Amino acid sequence: MRLYIIRHADPDYPNNTITPEGHLEAQALAKRLSSHGLDRIYASPLGRALDTMRYTADSLGMTHEVEHWTQELALKLEETPYGRLSHWDLPGEVIRSEMPLPTHDSWQEISYYQGTQSPETFERLKLHSDEFLKRQGFERVEGRYRILKHTEDQVAVFCHGGFGLTWLAHLLELPLALVWSGFWMPPSSVTTILFDERSQEWAVPRCIGFGDVSHLYAEGLPVRPRGIITNFN
Repeated sequence: MRLYIIRHADPDYPNNTITPEGHLEAQALAKRLSSHGLDRIYASPLGRALDTMRYTADSLGMTHEVEHWTQELALKLEETPYGRLSHWDLPGEVIRSEMPLPTHDSWQEISYYQGTQSPETFERLKLHSDEFLKRQGFERVEGRYRILKHTEDQVAVFCHGGFGLTWLAHLLELPLALVWSGFWMPPSSVTTILFDERSQEWAVPRCIGFGDVSHLYAEGLPVRPRGIITNFN
């Protein structure tokens, strides 16, 4: 199975949709995804994800299912020297100043995350993810996934940047704080997870493409730096 984690196109946050530039991005994305097809389409309930997704669904003549758990995470840091930030925007210089570096289990000990909803939110996402993937035919057992049914389906989930990074950390068993500070998903980008099967019993998620925006380059569209706080040229 291939799982495509797709961030919505350039957002118009006040109006819960995407910008005119975002519509062009979503059209380019639909053209790219239609070239190889999909088996199932899922989307966050938020307008910017739904409006991005509709171009692909219409192009393929498919319906979609809304997965409420894939909406953007409500995680804000109120008081930091860097202003009010989403948790995934805490500067890497802060996270990497803590030695030893945060692990898969110790990331929540970072002072800025203590007393926040990050740990609880992450645990809830993990439960929803495991239930979702079990529906796709993969049952999580600790860090591996038992194959309940062999499938080569291509599954697209239209979601959000912060959510996507958090989900990726769970799927790949990576320290969440390092994923938040070390990766960025551009608008309309596609991250591809292959469920790597080396035996008849087990599959392990493997990232074979991160933040792909080749569809933008193909249509002569720029990569818009939504979510990059400072220098992006």
